[in-house]
Amino acid sequence: MQLTLEFGGGLELLCNSVKIHNVDVDLPAEEKKLTMKHLLAWVKSNLIKERPEMFMKGDTVRPGVLVLVNDCDWELSGQLDTTLESKDVVVFISTLHGG
Repeated sequence: MQLTLEFGGGLELLCNSVKIHNVDVDLPAEEKKLTMKHLLAWVKSNLIKERPEMFMKGDTVRPGVLVLVNDCDWELSGQLDTTLESKDVVVFISTLHGG
């Protein structure tokens, strides 16, 4: 499934400083649909190059990471259970900044 993933607010530093990734994510063999839970595991395994603890806590994103699916806050669409479709755009933005 083709998706566009965007990282901002400093999260791009965890992905070799690349902000936009056009990726092809395969569905798990036992699944009929791709959910955000599966996508996050895929991102952690395939895109995050350093300090994965800055992106994820457990099986979800860390507090302070805003997630948008097609410009809609994922909290309105079911968070980890949000179903993704081909050509969707998923944006991850860190709202936490050191000082």
